[in-house]
Amino acid sequence: QPMVYLTFHSYSQLWMYPWGYTSDLPDNWEDLDAMAQDAVAALTAVHGTEYEIGSSTNVIYLAAGGSDDWALGVGGSEYAYTIELRDTGRYGFLLPEDLIIPTAEETFEAFKAVGRIVAASSKKQ
Repeated sequence: QPMVYLTFHSYSQLWMYPWGYTSDLPDNWEDLDAMAQDAVAALTAVHGTEYEIGSSTNVIYLAAGGSDDWALGVGGSEYAYTIELRDTGRYGFLLPEDLIIPTAEETFEAFKAVGRIVAASSKKQ
C-alpha cells in the first residue's frame, strides 16, 4: 500500500489534507500537517512562493469525493494531499509559460522533502 498519495491541481497555492467532506480532522492530522509544513517550507525556499496549509474543508470549502479522502480513509495511505499549484488567481488555469519551470522547480523541492520524511519513517519501522 502507498505511504503517500499526492494529487495535483491548479490553481490557488494550497497544500491540503483530508477531510473534504467534514470540518473534522483525521486522527493523524498533526502528522499530515507536519509533512505539509516541511514540504511547503522547501517549496517556498526556492522562489518565495507561499502556500496555505490545512484540511480541504477548513482551507477552501466542503467538497466530498476527493481522491485524497479516499486514499487516506480507504486506500491505506498514511499521508494524502491535494496540492493546488500556482497561481492565486491572476492567471488562473492559464499559467504563463515563464512560470511553468519555476513552479516545477519549487514543487520538486517539496517532493524531495516528502521523500526525506518517508525515507526516515521507513528506517524506523
